[in-house]
Amino acid sequence: MLNKRTTEVYALGQHISMSAHKARRVIDQIRGRSYEETLMILELMPYRACYPIFKLVYSAAANASSNMGSSEANLVIIKAEVNKGTIMKRLKHRARGRSFAIQKPTCHVTIVMKDRSLDEYIDTDSITWSQKAKWKKKDTTMSYYDMYSNGGTWDKK
Repeated sequence: MLNKRTTEVYALGQHISMSAHKARRVIDQIRGRSYEETLMILELMPYRACYPIFKLVYSAAANASSNMGSSEANLVIIKAEVNKGTIMKRLKHRARGRSFAIQKPTCHVTIVMKDRSLDEYIDTDSITWSQKAKWKKKDTTMSYYDMYSNGGTWDKK
């Protein structure tokens, strides 16, 4: 029996007290990025959701170095997802003896990291041209559009 060496580690944060929509706004920015780049992005973003996600990314990297002995420079976030958790229901007192229902949402965040140095290599000589064309990455460079330099809207008085 062959034992395949796992190259993925994960960290799971449950019952984080924020809505899943607000956490997804941050998670979408870090998905697919390297570990160092992710830490920089999370430190500089102004959202409250960045701190618990920062702790989860740091925990996943600690799991990788502890369990697999991998370096943090080789880690990449391959999967990051946010699921809706339970909703805590509270009551707020209002005037004339009435009450108002308050819902405090929670979410579950999962971060999966992979070590790039432990990837399995494929012999490219035995692969057909059609398979190589499927693997070829598309050029996805983003073009920068500066609306202030064209002088169109801002030059009017």
